[in-house]
Amino acid sequence: MTAIAPTPATRPAPDDGHPRPLIGITSYQDDAAWSVWNQRAALLPQTYVDAVVRAGGTPVLLPPQPGEAGPLVDALDGLVLAGGPDLDPARYAAAPHPRTGPPHHARDDWESRLLHAALARDLPLLGVCRGMQLLNVELGGTLDQHLPDDTHQRVPARFVRHRVTLADDSRLAAALGPTTDVSCYHHQAVDRIAAGLRATAHAADGTVEALELTGHRFALGVQWHPETDPDDPRLFHAFVTASRSATHRETLR
Repeated sequence: MTAIAPTPATRPAPDDGHPRPLIGITSYQDDAAWSVWNQRAALLPQTYVDAVVRAGGTPVLLPPQPGEAGPLVDALDGLVLAGGPDLDPARYAAAPHPRTGPPHHARDDWESRLLHAALARDLPLLGVCRGMQLLNVELGGTLDQHLPDDTHQRVPARFVRHRVTLADDSRLAAALGPTTDVSCYHHQAVDRIAAGLRATAHAADGTVEALELTGHRFALGVQWHPETDPDDPRLFHAFVTASRSATHRETLR
């Protein structure tokens, strides 16, 4: 049998002799169809898995589930809060906007528990789109529930490409430079920023595109979708590198 070489999108980072950090990625619960089946499933776009593998990590999916998050987080070296549906506005004491999607209570509750457990342990954390919004809301911030139409989400299932400007002294700027082109797909955005968080990237229209939590080893969120851009792996490399150095599991031993 002829072996099939991995594509650039899935080719892992070179092995440097050290264990690959274990990276948890939150996932959807939704109906899905495969083969002859149509069932409820735990889902995650393959782009997240590929991005973690490319950066040198080992991805594991974390679907919504009951129980304590702490013991699970203890086994991880890093946590990705993936993109997904709108957060329940009740989590930031707001009435739902007509364009806000239906709540997903199980996922909101599960990711809230994961987030707080990760922050309590200073576990490296990367929030993507919804993940950044969750970080802001769980620390006391609020969201703008609907941006002007045809700005950051124009056509269903098609990303909007635009440039963002990064704060000079930020972790993001150290990884990406003063500006970078990103792929967005969101109709909500950060409104009031929670205490302890700092906006470190903005779009040309003023939309907050990134938040960083001061005083933590690596805790940041981006409004864009870096997992969809295999030609620019810098952010995932920075995150996995932070997860690799002084891993939480080694600290526990």
